[in-house]
Amino acid sequence: MSEKQPPTPPTPADAQRRPFTGEPGRRQVRSFVLREGRLTPAQKRAFDQHWSRYGLDYQGTVRDLDAVFARRAERVLEIGFGNGEALRFAAGNEAHRDLIGVEVHRPGVGRLLNALADDAREHVRLYCHDAVEVLRDEIAPGALDEVRIFFPDPWHKKRHHKRRLVQPAFVGLVVSRLKPGGLLHLATDWEGYAEHMFDVLEAEPALRNTLGPRTAAERPSWRPQTHFEQRGVRLGHGVWDLLYERT
Repeated sequence: MSEKQPPTPPTPADAQRRPFTGEPGRRQVRSFVLREGRLTPAQKRAFDQHWSRYGLDYQGTVRDLDAVFARRAERVLEIGFGNGEALRFAAGNEAHRDLIGVEVHRPGVGRLLNALADDAREHVRLYCHDAVEVLRDEIAPGALDEVRIFFPDPWHKKRHHKRRLVQPAFVGLVVSRLKPGGLLHLATDWEGYAEHMFDVLEAEPALRNTLGPRTAAERPSWRPQTHFEQRGVRLGHGVWDLLYERT
């Protein structure tokens, strides 16, 4: 077992509180509810054996990413990586870039830790923490070349729309962490959420749709099609990829 202990994620009680956003003094409803599944023995071992290699503990201070990765390279942040399928794919295809993943659910983090160790990847680091706090406190302004948010919870009931991650304050925080010319890539399979995303992103003056206003892209080569997505496509479900550049 490594000397460094794995992080303690937000508790279910914490998930009901209203955390700070990117603006000190303001709070918002969380975009997630922590439904913590039981860790399998393999996932638990992943934290014990691999967290010291791949994990970043939230500290509340800006990270020196050059020191973290021992090099200077393009930096990509994926928010809410789930079981890590897309991030693992990126790690195998974008060795020239440093990849940072953020996810609050420990089983998915444990699964990806094992996968990264199996693949012997050295240019990936993971947070098991709230993405808003990571962005606000640990990522310097202009430090990122790309931010990816694939299939966030659509919170499809109208009374839950306030829980959607993609909101004006959050997008403003993301934009502040992107370099000029940096890319914000969103994907969703829920049409109502796609329209909401367009509304929010088109209203952000520092973003420009790379294909024209309110235009979705074909799935880019760097985003793999998940098994769940493939099943939905076979059933006729739509998928929307939104690519916006920081001006």
